[in-house]
Amino acid sequence: MINITDDHNTNYALRQDERESNARTYAKTFRFAIKSAQGMMITDVNNKTYYDCLSCAGALPLGHSNPQVIDALNVAIKDNVPFQTLDMMTPLKDEFTEAIFSSLPTKFASRARIQFCSPCGTDAVEAAIKLTRIATQKSDILAFRGAYHGMGQGAMSMMGNRQNKQQLPNLMGNTQFLPYPHKYRCPFGVGGDLTDEISINYIRSLIEDQEGGVTPAGMIAELVQGEGGVIPASDRWTQEIRKITHDHSIPLLIDEVQTGWGRTGKLYSFEHSNITPDVIILSKAIGGGLPLAVIIYDKDLDVWKTGAHTGTFRGNTLAMATGLATLKVIQQEELLNNSVLMGKRLKQHLSEIQKECFLIGDIRGRGLMLGVEIIDHKKGTDILGNFLQSGEIARKIKLECFDKGLIIETGGRDGGVLRFLPPLNINSEQVDSISAIFRDACLQVSRTYYA
Repeated sequence: MINITDDHNTNYALRQDERESNARTYAKTFRFAIKSAQGMMITDVNNKTYYDCLSCAGALPLGHSNPQVIDALNVAIKDNVPFQTLDMMTPLKDEFTEAIFSSLPTKFASRARIQFCSPCGTDAVEAAIKLTRIATQKSDILAFRGAYHGMGQGAMSMMGNRQNKQQLPNLMGNTQFLPYPHKYRCPFGVGGDLTDEISINYIRSLIEDQEGGVTPAGMIAELVQGEGGVIPASDRWTQEIRKITHDHSIPLLIDEVQTGWGRTGKLYSFEHSNITPDVIILSKAIGGGLPLAVIIYDKDLDVWKTGAHTGTFRGNTLAMATGLATLKVIQQEELLNNSVLMGKRLKQHLSEIQKECFLIGDIRGRGLMLGVEIIDHKKGTDILGNFLQSGEIARKIKLECFDKGLIIETGGRDGGVLRFLPPLNINSEQVDSISAIFRDACLQVSRTYYA
């Protein structure tokens, strides 16, 4: 039975505990019920407000209830546009498709085809893997340690996190994991630019070695690993990986589910390195808060047959309306530039906090996709002399932030990285405010943990 209390948040949380699946995640940490949300502010049923630096895991690039997005949704409903159309055409779908093609680099867009998928990133990943395996008639997929591509069986097989995978036997086989160029926690024990060099040479050797054991159908990569701990790949590493895969006719799949549409300061993360991928995978931001997912790929891969990848809800017209409005706002309000400037401002604040709080080991990311790795001086050090990460302390800081009115999430090894994904239209005053809350939380946890 539910124990009724005077705390409305607690009552809702207890009802959720009694009725919902044990597989839920965020609700086990953030024990509240949301009454309303506007911009980057959330109000709970006790009328307490929070700065939202989770943004529905990056799916709300303009924050909550953006006026232009709401207007677009209302117009679509007023005009009686069909909510769902399978893969049949509508003027709105044509306009959305034209807008997304126009947003892409010309070299890529001129050869592109688009597949609308079931409305989540996982299904788009599954479609991309299916596409490349059919086109190449090969089976092996090259993925990276620390990767996160979703929770479907195929996507999970390319996930770095072993904990989730161990619960489910018989995942898709033929995945070869490669070391990701993580300079702070270098897999080769060297760090710095040498991390890139060794990674590049290792991958080249694996692919070119006749005894390497793989016949790749494709390589899939996030250029900023999100769930893996907000780990950015350098432009040079990305360019070399593109060269290697191009030279050996291996399709390069860039997972832009979390990085796409401005999160890193470019519309697409691969634009930083000026490469042309073979496939890009998009979801989250492109629906403007409603579910939508697509893959866009080179026309030479378009050899699969009718019905090779389908889904009832791939024609989510309302999401195309809100996605189109979102893209217009990003472009018209110059939010790519804002992502860069506010990302630098937030990173500077975090660097100042690091000087005060020795719990912070590393600050990294790109644009408004930033991560703070939390370390424990009670533990030992790694081969580079960096103290080991601590999920325990990171969780304490996250809960302290939540108590003070700031929502952030953890990720990375041991859950030891605190992640910032604020809306792209965040302003300097908001950056300063969330930084002040984060500072107070870090110092409070530092005082109590090391008392």
